[in-house]
This record gives sequence, C-alpha cells and structure tokens, in this order.
Amino acid sequence: MTMVLIVEDNPINRDVLGRRLEKRKFIVRYAEDGPTGVAMAQELQPDLILMDIGLGENFDGWEATRRIKAIEKTQNIPIIALTASAFASDREKSMLAGCSDFDTKPVDFQRLLSKMNLWLQTSQAEKASA
Repeated sequence: MTMVLIVEDNPINRDVLGRRLEKRKFIVRYAEDGPTGVAMAQELQPDLILMDIGLGENFDGWEATRRIKAIEKTQNIPIIALTASAFASDREKSMLAGCSDFDTKPVDFQRLLSKMNLWLQTSQAEKASA
C-alpha cells in the first residue's frame, strides 16, 4: 500500500482530496500546517507528499518543503506542490524549494493522479537501484 501525506490547512480540501485518494486504495495521513507536516514526514516516511503552498505567513509550503528536503531520511520523498495560484513564478519557487512537481487548485484529480503515479514510479525505481 502507498502512503500519501497531505499537508493542507483547509479542512474541506483535506477531506475531499483524502477521500478520493482512499477510494483509490492509498493510505492517507494529514497535517494541517508546515511544522506538523515536517514532523509527520520524518515519523511516517510517506511514499509521497501533497504540499499546499499557502499554509501561512511564517511557515508556508515552500519552507516546509525546504525543511523536509534538508533532512537525510526524508530528502528523497517526492513532493507535489498544490496551490490556487497558477503563476509561473510560483511553479519556479516550488521547484527551487525542492518540490518534484506542481499542480493547481481546484485539483484536476485525474491530472494529479497521473503526476502522483509518475513520481511514485520514479521514486520506487530509485529505491530499487540504490
């Protein structure tokens, strides 16, 4: 089973996305802010993280991603940034922070699922060759 950590401060977004992933047989865990997301990434070692960028002023999704990528045991977990902002600069900031990919809200579930599957396959291949 594949575990996904959703780091999202909006309870409705968390719930809707989580339920849809659970229907696809993913194990879903939730964090509602950046510090909790970083701690849960270390504790749970999820296969993939869906990171809301707009988590708050002092500790946004970019900061959470940088911290996760700075920790040896979590640095290789694929992170997909999710944001309501579709600006190219946000995509660029996400990639510079260490995200593997970027998607916009409202989420196009099929498109997001395709991106998730791509990164899960890539991650599994990297683990197998290590």
